[in-house]
Amino acid sequence: MAFYYIIGGDGKQYGPVTEADVRQWIAEYRLNSQSLAKPESDAEFRALAQFPEFAEALAGGIPEPIAPLPRSAADYQARDYEMDIMVCFSGGWQLLKNNFGMLLMSAIVLLAVSLVFFGFLGMILATIVPKNLLAIPLFKVGCNFLLSVAGAFIMGPLVGGFYLVFLRLKRGQPADLSHLFAGFQNNFSQLSWGYLVVVLVTGLCMAPYSYVNTKQVEPLLLQMQSAQPTEVQTLLPQLLSAFAGTLPILLLCLIPVTYLTVNWLFTQTLIIDKKMDFSTAMKTSWKCVSRHWWHVFGLVVFTGLLNVAGFCACCVGLAVTFPLGIAALMIAYETIFGTEGN
Repeated sequence: MAFYYIIGGDGKQYGPVTEADVRQWIAEYRLNSQSLAKPESDAEFRALAQFPEFAEALAGGIPEPIAPLPRSAADYQARDYEMDIMVCFSGGWQLLKNNFGMLLMSAIVLLAVSLVFFGFLGMILATIVPKNLLAIPLFKVGCNFLLSVAGAFIMGPLVGGFYLVFLRLKRGQPADLSHLFAGFQNNFSQLSWGYLVVVLVTGLCMAPYSYVNTKQVEPLLLQMQSAQPTEVQTLLPQLLSAFAGTLPILLLCLIPVTYLTVNWLFTQTLIIDKKMDFSTAMKTSWKCVSRHWWHVFGLVVFTGLLNVAGFCACCVGLAVTFPLGIAALMIAYETIFGTEGN
């Protein structure tokens, strides 16, 4: 396979890229017959018009000016930006209002696929693993961790496609439910790995709380489900006491989880949108978010509070608050990584 280096409309060098990439950039008006390129084996750049393999692609004529080529990861990591939380939610509301049906349907399908998939895995686990083993807290925590790991190969591509739907609509491009599953066709392995690494690291951070919660709180909850009303009154103080005992561990575990999750917030979006590999996407998200970490953290907190309010409204409010929160996050993504960034 031949590889080429290209001088983009911004005067920067890109590559190596494949012949198919060059053809795509010609089709997207990012290159024309006067654009400079050279094969890997050549020492000097020449106009694309001198390459016979691109004659057909250039035949239609490319209008000027040429759009700049995609930025590199280093470009994104070096750029600065200004982000206003209220502007993100204002833009997110406009995006949701103009595309409510499509965004709501995408959210419903995402939730449905998640529930079916993890429900199916849970049924398999309950079938093949003896109940006495699942009663052991450490074993149960390990099984739940493995379920999350297995889910990465479905949730990684699915979440990437979910974000892609929002981005396409934000950019005025057509989007339908097929784009929700685009991650299974494009960058499947990178989306899966990106999701998996985050699950592994944050899951390990939460392991101490998961263990004490499984050991102290869950047994009381199970007893309350089958208890008589008089027994519930006895069990409730025990449950509150157990929860209070685990709360400090929860708060300690949430510190690294929150920090890491916020820093890696845009990993899946960068993979599906910028075609980065998972390690580059994680590094790029980390560097860009950490530049204004508290602003992004505030956006995440505000989104979470909004979803809590939607849940309290008989869960019906989530039909608005959940896609609105994602829309606001995608507005933030465009602020940091889009053409409108500073």
